Amino acid sequence: MIAEDPRLLLSRMRYVAAYLLAVLGGNESPTSKDLKKILDSVGIETDDERMNKVISELNGKNIEDVIAQGNGKLASMPAGGAVAVSSGGGSAAPAAAAAPAAAEEKKEEKKEESEESDDDMGFGLFD
Repeated sequence: MIAEDPRLLLSRMRYVAAYLLAVLGGNESPTSKDLKKILDSVGIETDDERMNKVISELNGKNIEDVIAQGNGKLASMPAGGAVAVSSGGGSAAPAAAAAPAAAEEKKEEKKEESEESDDDMGFGLFD
């Protein structure tokens, strides 16, 4: 699989987000005019080619089904922090024993990190 440029992915996501907002607002089949109106309202310029691509991919599909399929794909992806265990005999037990210890260390680090986060004067991104 070829890694995509994050900027390209984000530019596509704005059209998906606008499409989802339109559907959430009751428009089951949003047009490019609908998406443009949503994106213009927050000052985002539109690229008709990318916008039409998103519309053609999602048009006529049940959004709940599309989201469920996406969640299924995400569930099969490995998450960060997984412990790699070799298939050699006897090495699985020490690796399994090391995993809880590593998890405890991470919890302690997170706890310390959260105490230090007060340096932002009480303002956070999601407050």
